[in-house]
Amino acid sequence: MKTIKLGTSTLEVPVVAVGCMRINSLDKPQAERFVRTALEEGANFFEHADIYGGGTCEEIFADAIQMSPSVREQVILQSKCGIRQGLFDFSKEHILNAVDGILKRLRTDYLDVLLLHRPDTLVEPEEVAEAFDQLERAGKVRHFGVSNQNPMQIQLLKKFVKQPIVANQLQLSITNTTMISQGFNVNMENDAAVNRDGSILDFCRLHDITIQPWSPFQYGFFKGVFLDNELFPELNKKIDEVAAKYEVSNTTIAIAWLLRHPANMQPVIGTMNIERLKDCCKAADIRLTREEWYEIYRSAGNVLP
Repeated sequence: MKTIKLGTSTLEVPVVAVGCMRINSLDKPQAERFVRTALEEGANFFEHADIYGGGTCEEIFADAIQMSPSVREQVILQSKCGIRQGLFDFSKEHILNAVDGILKRLRTDYLDVLLLHRPDTLVEPEEVAEAFDQLERAGKVRHFGVSNQNPMQIQLLKKFVKQPIVANQLQLSITNTTMISQGFNVNMENDAAVNRDGSILDFCRLHDITIQPWSPFQYGFFKGVFLDNELFPELNKKIDEVAAKYEVSNTTIAIAWLLRHPANMQPVIGTMNIERLKDCCKAADIRLTREEWYEIYRSAGNVLP
């Protein structure tokens, strides 16, 4: 599979990340087959969070892949922390304890990447810096990033954190395009012109932070998928038309649309269906034309000024 460098690091990662939020929906043989298929497809970047399944998803993954030192060398592991029941917590104590729990559940000595999950308004960036330094010195985390953060939140962290922020995980799909649409509608009197994220797309490109789109098939906030959905007839008609041209599935085109953006994004797919996993991976070999990208964008109801 095609790879990119994650942020400013030297870490080469596949352009499609395998999200493990739903791996607890599989029984053990199914989980083993799913993980094995991902590796066969070259999708060896596995994405976790300590809250997924209350931590059980990390345990199930470790069992499914039969984690061992030799297996660990073949995979890239990312996890997130910072969400607790009813609150967000970026305190030094919580970050350090959370990472220890993640490592124990994944049965590994280190994470390739740790992300801070949801912005904590009570964050004391000095504490985050201390936690990152301690984790790096101990060899427990090699690279650091954030999730769902805007430019100023990242800048606040960077005032104290010395490690590069290599990734920012953000919601983005063909039907959730606010970070793209506001760039088309600068200084215009319409809803699409509202800057809801501080121009995070351009900020990440300027600072070489890899955007990891989450829920790449969802519309709204977990309202459902847009593929084969009667709510989006024009979008599905266009996607199916492009899919037929490239002789791939509509799933492949939905991911290829994200990969076509020059920001060099790394979509995080959440499917536990093996065939859909394979279809997602095929997107690495598809490069949509500029015309196709814009046609799909407009077919989702996005209006160019």
